[in-house]
Amino acid sequence: MIYETLEILKDEVSKYLELKTTDSNLVVLDNISKYDDPDINTMNNKVVLSLLNIEEETALKNNPNFKIKNGETVYKNPAVHLNIFALFSANRSTYTSSLTNISYIIEFFQSKKIFTQINTPLNPAVPALANIKEFKFLAELYTPTFEQLNHIWGSLGGKALPAVVYKISVVKIESSSVLEKGRPITQISGTLKNTTS
Repeated sequence: MIYETLEILKDEVSKYLELKTTDSNLVVLDNISKYDDPDINTMNNKVVLSLLNIEEETALKNNPNFKIKNGETVYKNPAVHLNIFALFSANRSTYTSSLTNISYIIEFFQSKKIFTQINTPLNPAVPALANIKEFKFLAELYTPTFEQLNHIWGSLGGKALPAVVYKISVVKIESSSVLEKGRPITQISGTLKNTTS
């Protein structure tokens, strides 16, 4: 669901930038550390969306691991809930275009923070999105310190681009494998002994 979430964000932000700039397909999902590689030209004059980091949402770690379905109790391992950090880097042909695009991205997320299957149409051209029935995640602006920014761009190759980071919460990853099945307990019977005499 990490890839699917980033694809959804890429499409949504790209549509918004097209409205604002009339440039189509501005956002690409790629590894920004390779933007100056001469063999890769897919990031030239684009806004590049990259996965920066993943963290587990520990507040949701201890949810129950069973569901009652069709009169049967189904036990599964609890789903993993993640926060992912998405980096939007503007690698446009001019610095002013890069800054303008970053401003528009911030504007977009200011107007739309919550993404669900109801308010976000999925791109039918992406096969990975075909099986998604429901989703919900929240986008919040994340502001790294200067020291963190130095580490980020240092690990990405050194050259900093105009960029903005968003924390995307909560991406749910759950396997369909079942640990155990059983009948639910519907009644308790037995005889109580009086221990006070």
